[in-house]
Amino acid sequence: MPLDPQVQAFLKVVQERGFRGFWTMTPEDARAISAVAAALLPPPPPVAKTEDTTVAGPAGEIPVRIYTPQGRGPFPLFVYYHGGGWTIGDIRSHDGIAAAIANAAGCQVVSVGYRLAPEHKYPAAADDCFAATRWVVQRIAAFGGDPRRIAVGGDSAGGNLAAVVCLMARDRRAFQPLLQVLVYPAIDYGVEWPSTRENAEGYLLTRNDMIWFWNNYLARPEDARQAYAVPMRAEDLRGLPPARIITAEYDPLRDEGAAYARRLREAGVPVTLTCYEGMIHAFLAQTALFDKARDAIAEIGAALRQAFGT
Repeated sequence: MPLDPQVQAFLKVVQERGFRGFWTMTPEDARAISAVAAALLPPPPPVAKTEDTTVAGPAGEIPVRIYTPQGRGPFPLFVYYHGGGWTIGDIRSHDGIAAAIANAAGCQVVSVGYRLAPEHKYPAAADDCFAATRWVVQRIAAFGGDPRRIAVGGDSAGGNLAAVVCLMARDRRAFQPLLQVLVYPAIDYGVEWPSTRENAEGYLLTRNDMIWFWNNYLARPEDARQAYAVPMRAEDLRGLPPARIITAEYDPLRDEGAAYARRLREAGVPVTLTCYEGMIHAFLAQTALFDKARDAIAEIGAALRQAFGT
């Protein structure tokens, strides 16, 4: 279908402000632009409580923020890894998404501030996310959470990291998420999918941006063969948690998300795939502007409630 009119208006403003793509910037400048954009978002919806703490990681302390909704615990848990091409973004930039999901799902959301590239290349982000999730399983009861009911998820690079945490958890027999929520995930590398060509420019995230993000993240070309860097490279997807995968029609990453859904189904993993027509990459953050962003939050909340049995 045509580009959603709400998205058209948004992209017009982006163009008028002279945004030329992250790939034209240094990582520091890209982070500064991202912080300005995050500051322009409306305040996150209120939750009963937010708590900031740190957890021990493989290279130091990892910040996490715990969002607790209204109600009585212990609450089921959703561990969230933010997007931003492993290079930009943080807990604050995804504050609204995390709080909205906590309310929609009636669960605690634990947002993870993993190390960023290129200063910290693969496997830093993946190792941090796994360590933080293991901490949630071991320690969250002190914060009112129920570690027996846990799901993981993320958007874009965070979707990649959620898929990777599920692979690590299975391989290491560490814990078993009830659901993985992958929102327009960066799940493949170096493949020219039809959506990569169709949506290469003009829809916020570009093909050149993704090349730049991947180059920031991977230390060596051979890292792209590692399943913990590129989940599509995993030889065996059996035994992974059920998946809810959300993609956007005008997103370079649309087809790789759908391809990962097919591979999971072929491995016997239950999958629900939703492609939001007329939407672009990163639409989930724009709940104040896009009706379909609110629809996607509601879908994630319903999927989590179903997985948690609440």
